[in-house]
Amino acid sequence: MIDQAAQIEESILEAVPKVFHSMVSLDLKAEAPGALSADPKGEIMGSVGFTGKATGVVYLYAGMSFARDVTCRMLGITESDLDEGDMVCDALGELSNMVTGHVKTRLCDAGWTCTLTIPTVVRGQQLTVKGQPPLASKIFGFRCGENFLLAQLLLKEPQAA
Repeated sequence: MIDQAAQIEESILEAVPKVFHSMVSLDLKAEAPGALSADPKGEIMGSVGFTGKATGVVYLYAGMSFARDVTCRMLGITESDLDEGDMVCDALGELSNMVTGHVKTRLCDAGWTCTLTIPTVVRGQQLTVKGQPPLASKIFGFRCGENFLLAQLLLKEPQAA
């Protein structure tokens, strides 16, 4: 049987491209993680946690320019119709929820039942999250043309049964 961390990592690598393709018709390709491009408009990070037999958080990071484009695609609107505040936050929160929902489904199918938290979105400059033991952290990179997206997993080490 595959371990939790490997199952979740595989799920994230599968979920991010699948969600972005189905929701905003963008093809993201996995690649080595790197720094987000310097975006003068800043960065945005969406997160959704899962708790139960498996406990952790999945974060999605993007530059605001990419997040604005994704939001317009998701809502079928133009840049001029975009309310940068709530619309962009809501779109990234929903995409984070969908990616983490895919992870949850895969975990539940493997017998590691868990529930999701509500999405949280933060905007700022040079956003990072660091976990302390017993949290393991893994970062994944995805590219779409000149745009780059990071997915981060913070995973609580499973308790001995």
